[in-house]
Amino acid sequence: MFGFRWRQHLIQVFAASVNAYDWRHLRANPAFIRLGGGMLKPKHPILGADVSGRVEAVGRLVKQFRPGDEVFGEVGFGCFAEYVCGAERNLALKPAGSTFLEAASIPMAALTALQGLCDKGHLRAGQKVMIKGAAGGVGSYAVQIAKFYGAEVTGICSSSKIDAVRSMGADQVVDYANVDIAELQERFDLIFDTAAFRPIRDHKRLLRPNGKYVIAGGEVSRIFQAMFFSMFDKQIDFIAASVKQEDLIRLKELVEAGGIKPFIDRIYSFQDTAEAIRHVEESRAKGKVVVRIRD
Repeated sequence: MFGFRWRQHLIQVFAASVNAYDWRHLRANPAFIRLGGGMLKPKHPILGADVSGRVEAVGRLVKQFRPGDEVFGEVGFGCFAEYVCGAERNLALKPAGSTFLEAASIPMAALTALQGLCDKGHLRAGQKVMIKGAAGGVGSYAVQIAKFYGAEVTGICSSSKIDAVRSMGADQVVDYANVDIAELQERFDLIFDTAAFRPIRDHKRLLRPNGKYVIAGGEVSRIFQAMFFSMFDKQIDFIAASVKQEDLIRLKELVEAGGIKPFIDRIYSFQDTAEAIRHVEESRAKGKVVVRIRD
């Protein structure tokens, strides 16, 4: 019934989460997504990158997991389904004590936050860190990870999400509608931008001499600018998260230690997956949006 490779697992999906990645592929936005995702029709007709579930069967060369193991991870596509195939390197054991819904909310968002802050931003204890888009899926994990590693965190969000960002652990929260961040007097060691819409120069003036501005999402034009400027300006960088099993394990350990926890905004039924994607596309979520595939 199912064909999967020797190093893959067949996973019975219990939950999957929604990312901007999903609606961008759905809309082919930006258009160059068609180059890898299919010019005339989708190469991957079933969306959903983040999964949590139970291993149903394994390929001959699989060494780490066995049928019955509860896992989570990011497998690229196909998670808005009852079963999906995933490679060993894209999975880790589900955090102890976490539900399938909570575990599904972790992979892409938390990997982006972890790698953006630590690998690109060189996060250290005692630094002043600004998180833009702090209430979103990536931002909610970024606030917690920065706090866990000892940073002083300023979260930027809309007025309706201020209380949510405070509950995530931010030391200060700024409503971008009422405060022009370009006029802030405070200077930061790291600005992690999950909602890049303003010019890069507005952020550079907020950096300390050795500070770093890292873009994780937002307008495509801003991301391309960061990619270009990063070639000759050490203060500017961008993050496109990659799935590393060691980072999934690191996140698992952070969850188990109480360092981070999933903030789930809404849970949708399998039948309402389209509405879940729409909710994320409209930037209404406070934290993550998760689809329950089965109980």
